[in-house]
Amino acid sequence: MILTFVISLAIGWFAVAMSSRAAYATIDSSLNSIIDSGLHDPNSALSNALYVVERDHYDVTMDVVFPGDQVTQVNTASVPLTRRPTLADVKASRGHVTSVADLPGFAIRSTYVGGGDYLVVAASTAGVSKQNQHLAELVALAAVVIALIGLGAARILIRRDLRSMERLIGFASDVATGAELGPVPESEGSRDLKELASSLVVMVDALQERIEREANSARAMQQFIDDASHELRTPLTVVKGYTDILASGTVSAEQHERAVMRIQREADRMEELVRDLLFIARVREAPRHPHSIVDVSAIVSAAAGEFALEHPERAVEVHVDPGVELSTTEEIIDRLVGNAFTNIVRHTPPHAPVKVRLQKEPTRAILLIEDGGGGLPVYGERPQRFQRFDVSRSRETGGSGLGMSIMADVAESFGGTMTTEPSSLGGLGLRFEIPLTRFTQEVVVEAERT
Repeated sequence: MILTFVISLAIGWFAVAMSSRAAYATIDSSLNSIIDSGLHDPNSALSNALYVVERDHYDVTMDVVFPGDQVTQVNTASVPLTRRPTLADVKASRGHVTSVADLPGFAIRSTYVGGGDYLVVAASTAGVSKQNQHLAELVALAAVVIALIGLGAARILIRRDLRSMERLIGFASDVATGAELGPVPESEGSRDLKELASSLVVMVDALQERIEREANSARAMQQFIDDASHELRTPLTVVKGYTDILASGTVSAEQHERAVMRIQREADRMEELVRDLLFIARVREAPRHPHSIVDVSAIVSAAAGEFALEHPERAVEVHVDPGVELSTTEEIIDRLVGNAFTNIVRHTPPHAPVKVRLQKEPTRAILLIEDGGGGLPVYGERPQRFQRFDVSRSRETGGSGLGMSIMADVAESFGGTMTTEPSSLGGLGLRFEIPLTRFTQEVVVEAERT
């Protein structure tokens, strides 16, 4: 309300000032017109001035001031001078319209009319002052009315906004207490409140998504702990059993040797399991290393070449696009490719062919590793930890059940995906898709910082 009142008052005062200036300019123009009519001939200045006053009906007072401050009035206005002008007033008003202290409420101008005499023309400014006062009163009244109207409108809008705000606050409180959430209340208020409601919708959606994700993560973690406990319990039970047998001292040399070998095998499996779990933790915690740029193309080519040399009985086809790089460590990429080749060795016939393709696209890299083995019963699903896709394989053949899960974790840690699909060779195809735009942006930002 105060701001509306001030603005209205300022606009009104500006209008009053402009009106006052125009009124004073009219008075100045009439006085100048009267005086200018006789400037070229002082002897006819008085008669010319009287002629202009009569012709244009100017309401002015005309006094002739003689030497010695004697004054003769030749024309009287409706508002006459209250005091006679002096030679000092004449001197102050020659050449321009002015106001003098001893003639308050008048604008005057003077000119020489010959013989040592001067003509003083005066016009009253009381009408302008009275008009300005009246306009000022109207402006103040209008400002008050406008402010009151604004206050009423603001009160209506504020009450509506407050009702909407109360509904939004109640909804936010329900969200904070974990109550069942319905739709976000619609806002009937200002644009800011509507934007607040929209932001609240986004926040609630993100919160629900996060809660659901946390719940899924908690369930997955619980499943992971249960599976890990089960996987570790089995070898520990075997180790404990054979340790008890050896401690009894009643076994033969052959049984003793078999027990020691079994304990060693189970210890190796537990070591592999713990190593895989630690690797997964490292990948999840910090998969990217901005200061370490890894040439993925070179690692894949080298790993495929070593696989072909170690397995000359297999037909290995390799197609690798150069220039695929990631901000990570060689260990992570080695483990990704190594797990894929290890699975091929374990689960396919010795002579099954293998095809490796690394393709670079503008925004992503695609790594496809295919084999000619027996394939899988189900494709496309993300492998879970400890899930064995070869159901006929027992734990006795080795492996922790984390190989496929580790590869999926590596791909997802870069914002990518791993999917299983039928191979063009008749077996299993592992497709890894990793975005490159995120990597490029991170490298550029890190380079600018350094």
